Amino acid sequence: MRFGFIVALALTLLQGGLAAAQPAELIVHNAKVTTLDAKGSVAQALAVRDGRIIGVGDNATVQRLAGAGTRSIDAGGRNLIPGLIDSHMHGVRAALSYSTEVNWIGAGTVAEAMARLKEKSAASRPGSWLIVAGGWTEQQFAEKRRPTLAEVLAAAPDNPVYIQLFYAAVLVTPKAQAALNLNTESLSSAAPGITVERDAAGGATGWWTGNIIAVSALFDRLPKPTYADNVDGTRQFFAELNRLGVTGIIDTGGFNIAAPQYAALFQLWREKSMTVRVAWHLFAQKPGIELDEFKAPTQMMPMGFGDEMLKFNGIGERITLAMYNNNFPNDDARAKFFDVIRWAAEQRLAVTIHWSEATSVGTLLELFERIDREVTPIAPLRWSIAHLENASPQTLARMAALGVGWTMQMAMYYGGDREIAARGDAARRMPPVVTALKAGVHVGAGTDAHRVASYNPFVVLQWLLDGRTVAGTPQRVADEIPTREQALRLYTQGSAWFSFDENKRGSIELGKLADFAILDQDFFAVPVERIGRTVSLITVVGGKVVHATKPFDR
Repeated sequence: MRFGFIVALALTLLQGGLAAAQPAELIVHNAKVTTLDAKGSVAQALAVRDGRIIGVGDNATVQRLAGAGTRSIDAGGRNLIPGLIDSHMHGVRAALSYSTEVNWIGAGTVAEAMARLKEKSAASRPGSWLIVAGGWTEQQFAEKRRPTLAEVLAAAPDNPVYIQLFYAAVLVTPKAQAALNLNTESLSSAAPGITVERDAAGGATGWWTGNIIAVSALFDRLPKPTYADNVDGTRQFFAELNRLGVTGIIDTGGFNIAAPQYAALFQLWREKSMTVRVAWHLFAQKPGIELDEFKAPTQMMPMGFGDEMLKFNGIGERITLAMYNNNFPNDDARAKFFDVIRWAAEQRLAVTIHWSEATSVGTLLELFERIDREVTPIAPLRWSIAHLENASPQTLARMAALGVGWTMQMAMYYGGDREIAARGDAARRMPPVVTALKAGVHVGAGTDAHRVASYNPFVVLQWLLDGRTVAGTPQRVADEIPTREQALRLYTQGSAWFSFDENKRGSIELGKLADFAILDQDFFAVPVERIGRTVSLITVVGGKVVHATKPFDR
């Protein structure tokens, strides 16, 4: 398809009052450009100036926008896609310790995980803490089991080691226990909610178990990285996301991250050195005084405050502790929650809420419907529900009627085998991606990284398309499998909707921000089982190259 008419406006501007002294700064040609415009058009080239796309079309037409100083990139026929946007990531928190943690994401065996632990130990100062904060599961290992305490001690005998598995279990080595003044005998009083896991014979396995509140409280006792570590980790984590074609995230705060810990992010923003766009939410940290906690900073930080690289995006995903992971909230919990979301509606704030179980989400939707009826229509505010893997058609219809969006993550990639065992055939429709799209619900894809999931978007995209768990089990039925284009739209335009940015980014169109990635393999042609291995060869944010590797590293 030819795109001369798309480029015509840009050419008119260049040849008119703005003069030919304003040529493109960057042109990418000889590409397979997946535009994700309304027609699903495919182009050959694009042109960029002042951080925005000024031309999209065939090679010859776009080249007319070139000038003497235009940088030209020959894509060699490779697939170019809009920059990926994660609709639900705890990225600011993950970045703080990224440079100091041990990462098991992608490790295929227990031996490989232990090798990474051993390598980090050798590269660290004697006695340094080694922390695996999450993003892995035993199902990713060929052995289908967790590492044992003996294996961990063999890999890092001289270091205190803390290993976290989701928000359900931790391994704390003896040196780490001593440093934290913990032991198995005093655990119940020193770390409420944490219990010693024992085997069938009654012996301690070396692992401790607990719920999300207890495990988060235990993690909060670990030594904190320095501010320099925070800054370095943030740079490194954003670079890692760029390597995977990610150009934006919607950050939902999280446990263990208070206001001072945003300083590293703000430093990069002041330096204009951010390489990932961040729209961030305030996550309630103080039980019982959540409304006051939200009111204080938002007096001078209205919805959308910031710029195109960093902006305030509302409150959530925890609004009140009493309604967090609570399927049976009492009248008092519902009343206090209603007070907070009523205030948020009056302030025109977006709200995103963690909710996992469809059988109880009616409680939440009743409160949303009351706001919509008594205070203000909430559709323009773009409220959303995160997780909700077992949403029913009735729930999705209510969400669509309210204009409430759904940020969907790959929880079933990690937990699908467990859900099949617990729910039977009902788990085969989790999450109901296609049903939600047909119902008219705004859906954005994401990871929920990094404590409970990998941050790799292509793992999510492969899982969306093959419906298999990390163990390889076929889990999702065929009619809940989206097309490749639908899946990619969920990770671009779909996610952009949640930060009010769908008219600014998420597709390759005239006037939009020049955020894109050239991939090492064609997303639309590569076998599905290889999609998860995809990386970006070159990533561009606002017209600036933020990641490049061979053959584009020159």
